[in-house]
Amino acid sequence: MYPRDVPIATQAPQTPPLTPTHDQIVVLYVTVVYAVVIFGIWNIPVARTLINPLKLFTIGWHEFCHIVAAILTGGTISSVTIDPNLGGATIVEGGRPPIILAAGYVGSSVFGGVFILAGFDSLVAKILSFVLGLGLVTPLVLVRDKLTILLTLFYEGLLVGFWFIGHAQALRWYCLFVGVMNMFYVIWDLTDDKFFRKANDSDCTQFNLMFPRISAHVWACFWIMFQTGVCISFLFLGIVSFKLSTGDMNTQAAVFLPT
Repeated sequence: MYPRDVPIATQAPQTPPLTPTHDQIVVLYVTVVYAVVIFGIWNIPVARTLINPLKLFTIGWHEFCHIVAAILTGGTISSVTIDPNLGGATIVEGGRPPIILAAGYVGSSVFGGVFILAGFDSLVAKILSFVLGLGLVTPLVLVRDKLTILLTLFYEGLLVGFWFIGHAQALRWYCLFVGVMNMFYVIWDLTDDKFFRKANDSDCTQFNLMFPRISAHVWACFWIMFQTGVCISFLFLGIVSFKLSTGDMNTQAAVFLPT
């Protein structure tokens, strides 16, 4: 029997893992808004030029995944094209074509998912900002357009500036934007095909050429559903893994290059 003057400790109820916090709900809404905004900007003639550096980053990673798959399956790279208007293209000799082709959308989805996780946590955003910073300048090796170079410097400047806004909280939204852009690359790839008739066909068109009995529209539906499923999976992962409040995030992130 407990003495009457000794209180019995009770444990505070914990939030169920799959129940999003208020901050996480904001991330979910912003993810949807970003998808709509990117779809609009990607297809508006003047606006699409303003995101050229982010497009090059997205297309560059997509082609890099093709390259890695080609090398791992014994293929030889003949040429690589990364262009914000023409799209990307990796010409391969040998290897396993179905695996090489699928690697592009799969790689974009996983890479985008990792950046989406950064939207839930400022420490993750800080770490991934180095990947983004390097990824923005790397495609400039193939670019000679002065406007694109200037815009790249602008986006790099934003990246650095966001480190010092709200204890790097702004980086979360920057990385989330990049994550959504990579996650749904199949949609942007298809719209370039449909509205701008880019020189380099989408991967869905290439799948149709490889498997003629399955139309490009069916491949498009398959990959859109695939990427949507991957996106939902990473959002659930973010909800379960990152439950810190904004203040706790700032404290944790301050350990890594404090701002």
